[in-house]
Amino acid sequence: MKLEQLSMFVTVAQVGSLSEASALLHKTQPAISQGIKQLENTLNFALFSRNGYRLELTSAGKTMFHKAMKLLDDAAQLKQVAHHIAQGNEVSITIAIEASFNLKGILPLLKNMQNQFPETQIIIRQEYITGAIEALLDGGADLCITPTMEFSAQEEKIEKHLLNSGSLINVASPLLLKRNPNLRQATDLLNEYQIIVQDSGTGSKNIEWGVQQGQRRWYVNDFPTKKMLIESAMGWGKLPGYLADEGIANNTLQMLSLSDVQNITPLKYYIIKKRGEVLGPVAEAVWEQFKNYQI
Repeated sequence: MKLEQLSMFVTVAQVGSLSEASALLHKTQPAISQGIKQLENTLNFALFSRNGYRLELTSAGKTMFHKAMKLLDDAAQLKQVAHHIAQGNEVSITIAIEASFNLKGILPLLKNMQNQFPETQIIIRQEYITGAIEALLDGGADLCITPTMEFSAQEEKIEKHLLNSGSLINVASPLLLKRNPNLRQATDLLNEYQIIVQDSGTGSKNIEWGVQQGQRRWYVNDFPTKKMLIESAMGWGKLPGYLADEGIANNTLQMLSLSDVQNITPLKYYIIKKRGEVLGPVAEAVWEQFKNYQI
């Protein structure tokens, strides 16, 4: 069984005659007829009923027609992938993104990447705190998106482009605030639990930003869990602005106004690559698109 034979079979089944199939495939009618007969000999059953003027599919032929259509489609896609790789394009690229970044702002760009490079897998790797820049520098990602505070010590190793601004906002639930009516300072919350997202990298090892000595604390691995715990009055803490705003709009969260800490931490997010590293064609195209993209 050959793909060329299957192509002849499918074309004849679609147009209903050898002459029309001959014109479409740029092959002689005898060649097409011979190809289909060879396919039938391989299968040990007839694909067409040859009693009438037009060639009609047998019941077995109808089943084979649908299977052959799918197989030819898969073969065409396989050829596209092979051509894509032969041109030097990557099979996949990885973008590590620090989880406080709001992906909504780059959805149009991600869709464009999907349409422009359908044969390359785009892997979005979500990381926390120093995890995204660490993934880039360790070779686990081709590009990364992370805020400035997470890579200040790595400036000489990277090339960056500003994407947009964001923030982390100190919030708590109305119920937690109700049980702390005299709340003025962070020290008034020592007996409440501060909910903290763990760093997926090692850059903050032995460092806890924004955590006061003696503070009760819980650690979580993602912002949705942190938000849920805070909304349930099980603790307080900082959330990315877009998540905090969502909870504030729904009256499940309130912004804290503590006099002894920074309640809103401004952030600037950058798309970053390793300085001097030659990216593959797809990663380079993505980098250039990010550089020219306005959020």
